[in-house]
Amino acid sequence: MVKQLLFVLITFFSLNTFAQSTETPPSTNTEETSSAPTVDNSSEAFLASLKFQTGKISLPNGIATLDLPANFRYLSPADSEKLLVEGWGNPPGNETLGMIIPTETSPLSEAGWGVVITYTEDGHIKDEDADKIDYKELLEQMKKESEEANKEREKQGYSAMHLVGWAEQPSYDKSARKLIWAKEYSGSKQSENSLNYNIRVLGRKGVLVLNAVAGMKQISQIKSEMPSILAVTEFTKGNRYEDFDSKVDHTAEYGLAALVAGGVAAKMGLFAKLGVLLLAFKKFIVIGLVAVGAFVKKLFSKKS
Repeated sequence: MVKQLLFVLITFFSLNTFAQSTETPPSTNTEETSSAPTVDNSSEAFLASLKFQTGKISLPNGIATLDLPANFRYLSPADSEKLLVEGWGNPPGNETLGMIIPTETSPLSEAGWGVVITYTEDGHIKDEDADKIDYKELLEQMKKESEEANKEREKQGYSAMHLVGWAEQPSYDKSARKLIWAKEYSGSKQSENSLNYNIRVLGRKGVLVLNAVAGMKQISQIKSEMPSILAVTEFTKGNRYEDFDSKVDHTAEYGLAALVAGGVAAKMGLFAKLGVLLLAFKKFIVIGLVAVGAFVKKLFSKKS
Protein backbone atom coordinates (compact mmCIF):
# COMPACT_ATOMS: atom_id res chain seq x y z
CA MET A 1 0.00 0.00 0.00
CA VAL A 2 2.81 2.42 0.91
CA LYS A 3 4.63 1.64 -2.34
CA GLN A 4 1.47 2.12 -4.35
CA LEU A 5 0.72 5.41 -2.63
CA LEU A 6 4.30 6.63 -3.12
CA PHE A 7 4.14 5.76 -6.83
CA VAL A 8 0.84 7.57 -7.27
CA LEU A 9 2.00 10.69 -5.45
CA ILE A 10 5.24 10.85 -7.44
CA THR A 11 3.29 10.46 -10.68
CA PHE A 12 0.72 13.06 -9.70
CA PHE A 13 3.24 15.70 -8.58
CA SER A 14 5.40 15.08 -11.65
CA LEU A 15 2.45 15.78 -13.92
CA ASN A 16 1.39 18.71 -11.79
CA THR A 17 4.88 20.21 -12.11
CA PHE A 18 4.72 19.58 -15.86
CA ALA A 19 1.35 21.34 -16.01
CA GLN A 20 2.73 24.39 -14.23
CA SER A 21 5.84 24.49 -16.40
CA THR A 22 3.81 24.39 -19.62
CA GLU A 23 1.28 27.08 -18.69
CA THR A 24 1.35 30.14 -20.93
CA PRO A 25 2.07 33.11 -18.62
CA PRO A 26 -0.18 36.16 -18.93
CA SER A 27 1.22 38.74 -21.33
CA THR A 28 1.75 42.34 -20.29
CA ASN A 29 2.34 43.42 -23.89
CA THR A 30 -0.80 44.90 -25.45
CA GLU A 31 0.13 43.83 -28.97
CA GLU A 32 0.81 40.25 -27.90
CA THR A 33 -2.47 40.09 -25.99
CA SER A 34 -4.47 41.13 -29.04
CA SER A 35 -2.83 38.54 -31.30
CA ALA A 36 -3.51 34.80 -31.33
CA PRO A 37 -2.24 33.24 -28.08
CA THR A 38 0.73 30.92 -28.09
CA VAL A 39 0.44 27.33 -26.95
CA ASP A 40 3.03 24.96 -25.51
CA ASN A 41 4.31 21.77 -27.11
CA SER A 42 1.77 19.49 -25.44
CA SER A 43 -1.07 21.75 -26.60
CA GLU A 44 0.36 21.86 -30.12
CA ALA A 45 0.46 18.06 -30.23
CA PHE A 46 -3.13 17.87 -29.05
CA LEU A 47 -4.33 20.42 -31.62
CA ALA A 48 -2.39 18.63 -34.37
CA SER A 49 -4.38 15.47 -33.58
CA LEU A 50 -7.64 17.29 -34.42
CA LYS A 51 -8.77 17.29 -38.06
CA PHE A 52 -10.16 20.75 -38.75
CA GLN A 53 -12.37 21.17 -41.82
CA THR A 54 -13.21 24.37 -43.70
CA GLY A 55 -15.69 25.64 -46.28
CA LYS A 56 -18.98 23.93 -46.99
CA ILE A 57 -19.80 21.16 -44.50
CA SER A 58 -22.63 18.65 -44.63
CA LEU A 59 -23.55 17.64 -41.09
CA PRO A 60 -23.35 13.88 -40.36
CA ASN A 61 -27.08 13.19 -40.49
CA GLY A 62 -27.59 15.22 -43.67
CA ILE A 63 -30.14 17.38 -41.87
CA ALA A 64 -28.31 20.66 -42.48
CA THR A 65 -25.26 22.28 -44.04
CA LEU A 66 -22.69 24.85 -42.94
CA ASP A 67 -20.98 27.18 -45.41
CA LEU A 68 -18.27 28.47 -43.12
CA PRO A 69 -16.44 31.77 -43.71
CA ALA A 70 -12.65 31.81 -43.49
CA ASN A 71 -12.64 32.81 -39.81
CA PHE A 72 -14.30 29.56 -38.70
CA ARG A 73 -13.56 25.85 -39.02
CA TYR A 74 -15.39 22.62 -38.23
CA LEU A 75 -14.63 19.58 -36.07
CA SER A 76 -16.29 16.20 -36.60
CA PRO A 77 -18.29 14.60 -33.74
CA ALA A 78 -15.29 12.41 -32.79
CA ASP A 79 -12.87 15.33 -32.66
CA SER A 80 -15.45 17.48 -30.88
CA GLU A 81 -15.74 14.84 -28.16
CA LYS A 82 -11.96 14.82 -27.86
CA LEU A 83 -11.83 18.59 -27.41
CA LEU A 84 -14.76 18.70 -24.97
CA VAL A 85 -13.43 15.89 -22.78
CA GLU A 86 -9.63 15.97 -23.04
CA GLY A 87 -9.17 19.64 -23.87
CA TRP A 88 -11.92 21.28 -21.80
CA GLY A 89 -12.44 18.70 -19.03
CA ASN A 90 -16.13 17.93 -19.63
CA PRO A 91 -17.80 14.59 -18.89
CA PRO A 92 -17.62 12.08 -21.78
CA GLY A 93 -20.52 10.81 -23.87
CA ASN A 94 -21.53 14.07 -25.60
CA GLU A 95 -23.54 13.17 -28.70
CA THR A 96 -22.98 16.07 -31.08
CA LEU A 97 -22.99 16.79 -34.81
CA GLY A 98 -19.64 18.50 -34.39
CA MET A 99 -18.33 21.92 -33.39
CA ILE A 100 -17.55 25.25 -35.02
CA ILE A 101 -14.26 26.76 -33.82
CA PRO A 102 -12.80 30.25 -34.50
CA THR A 103 -9.76 30.02 -36.79
CA GLU A 104 -7.64 32.73 -35.21
CA THR A 105 -7.95 31.60 -31.58
CA SER A 106 -6.57 28.39 -30.10
CA PRO A 107 -9.41 26.45 -28.41
CA LEU A 108 -6.96 25.60 -25.61
CA SER A 109 -6.19 29.22 -24.79
CA GLU A 110 -8.06 31.29 -22.24
CA ALA A 111 -9.76 33.12 -25.11
CA GLY A 112 -10.78 29.86 -26.78
CA TRP A 113 -14.46 29.14 -27.46
CA GLY A 114 -16.62 27.05 -29.74
CA VAL A 115 -20.14 26.32 -30.94
CA VAL A 116 -21.48 22.84 -30.18
CA ILE A 117 -23.99 21.52 -32.75
CA THR A 118 -26.70 18.97 -31.97
CA TYR A 119 -30.08 18.04 -33.42
CA THR A 120 -33.25 16.98 -31.61
CA GLU A 121 -35.99 15.24 -33.58
CA ASP A 122 -39.00 15.32 -31.27
CA GLY A 123 -41.36 16.64 -33.91
CA HIS A 124 -42.44 19.91 -35.50
CA ILE A 125 -42.56 22.67 -32.87
CA LYS A 126 -45.45 25.10 -33.10
CA ASP A 127 -44.56 28.63 -32.06
CA GLU A 128 -47.95 30.03 -31.02
CA ASP A 129 -46.68 30.67 -27.48
CA ALA A 130 -43.86 32.97 -28.67
CA ASP A 131 -45.53 36.17 -27.41
CA LYS A 132 -46.96 34.68 -24.22
CA ILE A 133 -43.86 33.45 -22.39
CA ASP A 134 -43.04 35.00 -19.00
CA TYR A 135 -39.23 34.78 -19.11
CA LYS A 136 -38.79 36.01 -15.53
CA GLU A 137 -40.92 33.16 -14.20
CA LEU A 138 -39.23 30.72 -16.57
CA LEU A 139 -35.80 31.72 -15.26
CA GLU A 140 -36.78 30.94 -11.66
CA GLN A 141 -37.97 27.49 -12.74
CA MET A 142 -34.72 26.88 -14.62
CA LYS A 143 -32.65 27.85 -11.57
CA LYS A 144 -34.42 25.22 -9.48
CA GLU A 145 -33.90 22.58 -12.17
CA SER A 146 -30.22 23.47 -12.51
CA GLU A 147 -29.67 22.88 -8.80
CA GLU A 148 -31.22 19.43 -9.19
CA ALA A 149 -28.87 18.80 -12.11
CA ASN A 150 -25.94 19.84 -9.88
CA LYS A 151 -26.61 16.85 -7.65
CA GLU A 152 -25.94 14.57 -10.61
CA ARG A 153 -22.83 16.53 -11.58
CA GLU A 154 -21.39 16.17 -8.09
CA LYS A 155 -22.14 12.43 -8.05
CA GLN A 156 -19.99 12.17 -11.17
CA GLY A 157 -17.17 14.08 -9.50
CA TYR A 158 -17.70 17.46 -11.16
CA SER A 159 -18.18 20.76 -9.36
CA ALA A 160 -21.58 22.45 -9.32
CA MET A 161 -22.49 25.11 -11.87
CA HIS A 162 -25.10 27.64 -10.74
CA LEU A 163 -27.41 29.47 -13.13
CA VAL A 164 -26.95 33.20 -12.41
CA GLY A 165 -29.48 34.54 -14.88
CA TRP A 166 -30.02 35.71 -18.44
CA ALA A 167 -26.93 37.07 -20.14
CA GLU A 168 -29.35 37.85 -22.95
CA GLN A 169 -33.11 37.40 -22.56
CA PRO A 170 -34.71 35.06 -25.11
CA SER A 171 -35.94 36.55 -28.38
CA TYR A 172 -37.67 34.82 -31.28
CA ASP A 173 -37.53 35.70 -34.98
CA LYS A 174 -40.81 34.31 -36.27
CA SER A 175 -40.00 34.84 -39.94
CA ALA A 176 -36.67 32.99 -39.70
CA ARG A 177 -37.93 30.52 -37.04
CA LYS A 178 -34.85 31.17 -34.93
CA LEU A 179 -34.77 31.46 -31.13
CA ILE A 180 -31.81 33.10 -29.36
CA TRP A 181 -30.90 33.50 -25.68
CA ALA A 182 -27.87 33.42 -23.39
CA LYS A 183 -27.33 32.16 -19.84
CA GLU A 184 -24.66 33.01 -17.28
CA TYR A 185 -23.29 30.33 -14.94
CA SER A 186 -21.01 30.57 -11.91
CA GLY A 187 -18.86 27.79 -10.49
CA SER A 188 -17.02 27.48 -7.19
CA LYS A 189 -13.80 26.51 -8.98
CA GLN A 190 -13.98 29.14 -11.71
CA SER A 191 -12.55 32.65 -11.51
CA GLU A 192 -14.74 33.78 -14.41
CA ASN A 193 -18.42 33.03 -14.95
CA SER A 194 -19.31 30.89 -17.95
CA LEU A 195 -21.47 31.97 -20.85
CA ASN A 196 -23.81 29.71 -22.78
CA TYR A 197 -25.10 31.48 -25.86
CA ASN A 198 -27.96 29.46 -27.33
CA ILE A 199 -29.50 29.35 -30.81
CA ARG A 200 -32.34 27.08 -31.90
CA VAL A 201 -33.36 26.78 -35.53
CA LEU A 202 -36.78 25.19 -35.99
CA GLY A 203 -37.10 22.63 -38.77
CA ARG A 204 -39.66 20.30 -40.28
CA LYS A 205 -39.25 17.46 -37.78
CA GLY A 206 -37.05 18.90 -35.06
CA VAL A 207 -34.62 21.55 -33.88
CA LEU A 208 -31.05 22.34 -34.84
CA VAL A 209 -29.19 23.35 -31.68
CA LEU A 210 -26.16 25.64 -31.64
CA ASN A 211 -24.60 26.39 -28.24
CA ALA A 212 -21.65 28.75 -27.97
CA VAL A 213 -19.53 27.93 -24.92
CA ALA A 214 -17.27 30.70 -23.61
CA GLY A 215 -16.54 33.03 -20.69
CA MET A 216 -18.64 36.06 -19.79
CA LYS A 217 -15.80 38.35 -20.88
CA GLN A 218 -16.41 37.14 -24.44
CA ILE A 219 -20.11 37.90 -24.63
CA SER A 220 -19.60 40.95 -26.90
CA GLN A 221 -17.50 38.87 -29.29
CA ILE A 222 -20.01 36.01 -29.27
CA LYS A 223 -22.90 38.38 -29.96
CA SER A 224 -21.05 39.84 -32.93
CA GLU A 225 -19.92 36.47 -34.34
CA MET A 226 -23.01 34.29 -33.89
CA PRO A 227 -25.17 36.07 -36.52
CA SER A 228 -22.60 35.20 -39.21
CA ILE A 229 -22.63 31.54 -38.12
CA LEU A 230 -26.40 31.54 -38.07
CA ALA A 231 -26.54 33.05 -41.56
CA VAL A 232 -24.56 30.15 -43.08
CA THR A 233 -26.45 27.39 -41.22
CA GLU A 234 -29.31 25.99 -43.29
CA PHE A 235 -31.60 22.99 -43.18
CA THR A 236 -31.37 20.87 -46.33
CA LYS A 237 -34.25 20.73 -48.79
CA GLY A 238 -37.16 18.76 -47.37
CA ASN A 239 -36.10 19.45 -43.76
CA ARG A 240 -37.01 23.16 -43.56
CA TYR A 241 -39.77 24.46 -41.30
CA GLU A 242 -41.97 25.24 -44.28
CA ASP A 243 -41.64 21.64 -45.52
CA PHE A 244 -43.84 20.44 -42.64
CA ASP A 245 -46.69 18.17 -43.77
CA SER A 246 -49.40 17.77 -41.14
CA LYS A 247 -50.64 14.60 -42.85
CA VAL A 248 -47.45 12.63 -42.28
CA ASP A 249 -45.26 14.58 -39.83
CA HIS A 250 -45.40 14.39 -36.04
CA THR A 251 -46.02 17.54 -34.01
CA ALA A 252 -43.90 18.04 -30.86
CA GLU A 253 -45.63 17.91 -27.49
CA TYR A 254 -43.99 21.13 -26.32
CA GLY A 255 -43.48 24.72 -27.44
CA LEU A 256 -40.82 27.41 -27.25
CA ALA A 257 -40.92 27.83 -23.45
CA ALA A 258 -40.01 24.18 -22.90
CA LEU A 259 -37.33 24.52 -25.56
CA VAL A 260 -35.64 27.28 -23.58
CA ALA A 261 -36.10 25.55 -20.22
CA GLY A 262 -35.00 22.12 -21.42
CA GLY A 263 -38.27 20.59 -20.27
CA VAL A 264 -38.02 17.70 -22.70
CA ALA A 265 -34.97 16.30 -20.94
CA ALA A 266 -36.58 13.01 -19.96
CA LYS A 267 -36.77 11.99 -23.61
CA MET A 268 -33.22 12.93 -24.43
CA GLY A 269 -30.98 11.25 -21.86
CA LEU A 270 -28.49 12.55 -19.30
CA PHE A 271 -26.60 14.89 -21.63
CA ALA A 272 -29.75 16.74 -22.62
CA LYS A 273 -31.08 16.65 -19.06
CA LEU A 274 -28.07 18.56 -17.89
CA GLY A 275 -28.11 20.42 -21.21
CA VAL A 276 -25.34 22.91 -21.79
CA LEU A 277 -24.70 22.84 -18.05
CA LEU A 278 -22.11 20.15 -18.75
CA LEU A 279 -20.50 22.23 -21.44
CA ALA A 280 -20.46 25.28 -19.22
CA PHE A 281 -17.75 23.62 -17.12
CA LYS A 282 -15.04 24.83 -19.48
CA LYS A 283 -11.67 24.00 -17.95
CA PHE A 284 -8.25 24.00 -19.56
CA ILE A 285 -6.23 21.00 -18.44
CA VAL A 286 -3.01 19.19 -19.28
CA ILE A 287 -3.93 15.91 -20.93
CA GLY A 288 -3.48 13.01 -18.53
CA LEU A 289 -3.76 14.98 -15.30
CA VAL A 290 -7.44 14.20 -14.84
CA ALA A 291 -6.80 10.53 -15.54
CA VAL A 292 -4.21 10.40 -12.74
CA GLY A 293 -6.62 12.13 -10.36
CA ALA A 294 -9.31 9.56 -11.18
CA PHE A 295 -6.80 6.75 -10.61
CA VAL A 296 -5.87 8.10 -7.16
CA LYS A 297 -9.55 8.39 -6.23
CA LYS A 298 -10.24 4.85 -7.42
CA LEU A 299 -7.25 3.41 -5.53
CA PHE A 300 -8.22 4.98 -2.22
CA SER A 301 -11.87 3.93 -2.70
CA LYS A 302 -10.82 0.32 -3.14
CA LYS A 303 -8.45 0.34 -0.17
CA SER A 304 -10.92 2.00 2.15
